[in-house]
Amino acid sequence: MELKKNPKADVGKNSTLYFVIGLAAVLGLVYGAMEWKKYDKANDYDISLNVEDQLDEEVPMTEQIKTPPPPPPPAAPEVIEVVEDEEEVEETVIESTETSQEEEVMEVEEVEVEEVEEDISVPFAVIEDVPVFPGCEKASNKKQCFQEMMQKHIRKNFRYPEIAQEMGVQGRVNVIFVIQKDGSIGNIRMRGPDKNLEAEALRIIKRLPKMTPGKQRGRAVKVPFSIPITFKLQ
Repeated sequence: MELKKNPKADVGKNSTLYFVIGLAAVLGLVYGAMEWKKYDKANDYDISLNVEDQLDEEVPMTEQIKTPPPPPPPAAPEVIEVVEDEEEVEETVIESTETSQEEEVMEVEEVEVEEVEEDISVPFAVIEDVPVFPGCEKASNKKQCFQEMMQKHIRKNFRYPEIAQEMGVQGRVNVIFVIQKDGSIGNIRMRGPDKNLEAEALRIIKRLPKMTPGKQRGRAVKVPFSIPITFKLQ
């Protein structure tokens, strides 16, 4: 006996259609899952600017400078009457300074020219006749005698200042003075490590005797001279 199937009971009748529908549904779900986007929850911030707090600063009042009013215009000048100049102006006549042969020429007497003494200063090392220290008048070498007498005078009058000894001050004082044209001592200048030492050097030089002035070409001249005075503690 041949078995016959009911066409309505055939399970595989529409299997292809169901496969296609299922595949489309799966593809749709996969696409939707891939395209799904999730956004973070936005927080609400207060971004408003409080303008009143910034504009709370006091603005100084500006004073309006009052400019003084302009000066009044000058008064109109009075009407000046123009007067014709009728006075004649005398012309200045320049006479010729040329002399004619007829005029007599006066003879001019000889004019005496007074010699003015120049204030010459000649250094001690190059002067022709050195100043003569008292006691060196008969010395053959007056320059050497002068220097020896100067050293003798310094040793004789030398006194070490007590205040400089207490302070332990010592050193050399350079002294420059000028033997004037009359033989006196002047224009004394000093430079040393201490004022007390300089004062002592000044006192020594002021005690120098009057000398015979130095001469250059037979005329008395000023002669500058320098000498060091050494102050040394024992």
